[in-house]
Amino acid sequence: MIPILMFSAFILFIAVAWTITTYNRFIKYKNAIEEAWSGIDVALKRRSNLIPNLIRSVEGYSKHEANLFQMGGIHPDASTDIANRAEDESRISQSLQGLLALAQAYPDLKASANFIDLQNNLDEIEEDIQKARNRYNSFVGRFNTLVESFPSALIAGKYGFKKRYYFTLDLATQRELPTVDFSAPPTPGKENNG
Repeated sequence: MIPILMFSAFILFIAVAWTITTYNRFIKYKNAIEEAWSGIDVALKRRSNLIPNLIRSVEGYSKHEANLFQMGGIHPDASTDIANRAEDESRISQSLQGLLALAQAYPDLKASANFIDLQNNLDEIEEDIQKARNRYNSFVGRFNTLVESFPSALIAGKYGFKKRYYFTLDLATQRELPTVDFSAPPTPGKENNG
């Protein structure tokens, strides 16, 4: 009788210890996700604060065309969910890409020290956004694995832990890779120096 009671107590102890450990892992990843999101949010706000300066810089060279890219009304609400925020930020990135493409048409603007500084700041901010996004998505992946894995899914269901959304964002300074068509026959008389 005593060995059965000891065995039952041991099993109960293991179950309680596992429950506490798993719950604490959920909390750890939840807090890490919130901290990583804070890093993304700070970088997005820095980018948002830089946009008016970029617009003013381009407007000095092309009043009419720069007005097409007025983004003054686009300031995403930090309280919106991740999916909506990503959508808003992608629209801003597309507008920035258009603005930067427009700037390429003005050699004097491209050579302007002020514009170069602004563009370098934008590159730096977008690199920060990329790093913060990767960190955030890494923690979301770990959290989601816990939510979906058995037996931790039992704890997730009991305490209301739900899958989180990844944050995806096309950055304004990302360059498209050129499309290479390998199906076209080589041009006669030219060697392929690949």
